[in-house]
Amino acid sequence: MWFDTWSEVGRVLLVGSAAYAFLIAALRVSGKRTLSHMNAFDFVVTVALGSTLATILLSADVSWAEGVVALSLLGGLQFLVAWLSTKWGAVRGAITSKPAVLVSEGRVLEHAIRENRVTESQVMQAVRSGGFGDVSLVAAVVLEPNGTLSVIGKSSRGDGSALP
Repeated sequence: MWFDTWSEVGRVLLVGSAAYAFLIAALRVSGKRTLSHMNAFDFVVTVALGSTLATILLSADVSWAEGVVALSLLGGLQFLVAWLSTKWGAVRGAITSKPAVLVSEGRVLEHAIRENRVTESQVMQAVRSGGFGDVSLVAAVVLEPNGTLSVIGKSSRGDGSALP
């Protein structure tokens, strides 16, 4: 079906604009963490927000008020879980993964690579992106909870207190 009525098109424009404006305002209120590098939990919430917005836009069965309540619920739960995770390590451990060392003192840790489902070529790409042509010059490559690879050169290691 290509076209139903102009009123349906108008509804999508009006309700969609209002829902979008509400979502932007809610993201601004919820803080910078919501828009920062995402861990798996943040990714799931972002997908749920997008799905909810799409439902508000396209389903005449969902009123704008119901959509705002749904977006508010997701945003509120995200805020609550983020707040709880800063207060209690057990909550943080339940929703985020721990960093994993993939290279230590220039040696690629094959078991860590397999365990974290990363390829050696991805690790080597991170080493090169870090400005190193030789893995033996690297103190550590760390797979961060948000999925990025951090490369620490031996000359930058210091006392290693930032390493997991």
